[in-house]
Amino acid sequence: MAIKNDVEDWGGAGSSDSGERAWLLQSPSVDSVRQPESERRSSGVSSVGAVFIVVNAALGAGLLNFPAAFNMAGGITAGFVLQMFMLIFIITGLVILGYCSLVSNEATYQEVVRATCGKVTGVVCEVAIAIYTFGTCIAFFIVIGDQLDRSGHNAEGEDDHFWYTNRKFTISLTAILVILPLSIPKEIGFQKYASTLSVMGTWYVTIVVIIKYFWPDKEVTPGYVPTSSASWTAVFNAMPTICFGFQCHVSSVPVFNSMRRKEIRPWGLVVTFSMLICLFVYTGTGVCGFLTFGSNVSQDVLMSYPPDDIAVAIARAFIIVCVVTSYPILHFCGRAVIEGLWLRFQGEQVEVCVRRERRRRILQTLVWFIITLVLALFIPDIGRVISLIGGLAACFIFVFPGLCLMQAKLSETDVRSASWHGLVIFSVAMVTLGAFIFGLTTTNSIYQDGTRTPYSPLWM
Repeated sequence: MAIKNDVEDWGGAGSSDSGERAWLLQSPSVDSVRQPESERRSSGVSSVGAVFIVVNAALGAGLLNFPAAFNMAGGITAGFVLQMFMLIFIITGLVILGYCSLVSNEATYQEVVRATCGKVTGVVCEVAIAIYTFGTCIAFFIVIGDQLDRSGHNAEGEDDHFWYTNRKFTISLTAILVILPLSIPKEIGFQKYASTLSVMGTWYVTIVVIIKYFWPDKEVTPGYVPTSSASWTAVFNAMPTICFGFQCHVSSVPVFNSMRRKEIRPWGLVVTFSMLICLFVYTGTGVCGFLTFGSNVSQDVLMSYPPDDIAVAIARAFIIVCVVTSYPILHFCGRAVIEGLWLRFQGEQVEVCVRRERRRRILQTLVWFIITLVLALFIPDIGRVISLIGGLAACFIFVFPGLCLMQAKLSETDVRSASWHGLVIFSVAMVTLGAFIFGLTTTNSIYQDGTRTPYSPLWM
């Protein structure tokens, strides 16, 4: 079920499309071909190519929520400082995963966790990946609804009230006619070319938001622009969005294993440059979008612009293409993990599994598709979804890498030096911080859904 069995296809920037993510997240229970070490080294990914792949794995529809995240954090200073603070742990987590992959000799995120932390933690990790991809698919449907809904308004911003512009109808029609047929196939490598538009789309959105800040439309009136947080706890409001935006850790392990130089030093440079590029894109969008609209900014920043703006309309089209091509990929990832868990649980013979694969795949796809679509139709905005799955992203960034580092160091039998103790303490700090973010954001999300109030943080 791998999209690409030949790692040489990753050899340059041209291969850095989001279609790789399905191969990266593939369950170990699904057959795949692993190249010999000598062949891998001669045809592996260069450091530059790895940078593009990691950047592409991180950038996505979460970009639209960053201006609102700066608003919830209490301003530019608070949002930027929080981003820089978390970036330290984000980069460190990526380096830790490369180190643990090297130690455990495993090539996927979940298998590194399983080999380092044990079977139970490995299963928890796989379940978390399935839930995360499921929630992201819901967010994708909401993004489609936002863009098409805004396009259905006239120049004055009023709804045209046509039945074919109804939000639920447009989401359902796009989902059934486009996304469902793309999600059923066993392999989705054909999407690698269309996914190039996803990368172009995220960059285009950033450029439009920045330009619109310096040359705003006359009818755009910014709201109040806070310069400081209402309370110290308000800064944490931006955490789910930051985690969701920078989460590429699940994809990072196979990228590391595909590099020509499978070493920690070049890998550290790769992830550092990658995250700095992402920081520029997210900060540019977040800051300029927030300053353009102030406290009036929507959870999806493109919803704040006039519906008749041509440049923004093109940005909406790019985002729709990005989502349409990304949904099947994320679905493929979740389906592969579920398939792996099912096969482990059943313990069936390979021949039986292959014979029943098509029926299971279609059933899994239909159930996944229907549930995500129904939930997206009744969830009002993308902020609520990100607040929940952003907590899971924190687990992939902080908790699991921290546990892997802790177990890797505790298993060492050498003399335990000061650096050894420092790394163990740092791993404990990562797990603690990740658990805090996960608990905080999950509690906040449940509270919002329980009270059915408009999106607002628990402590505000």
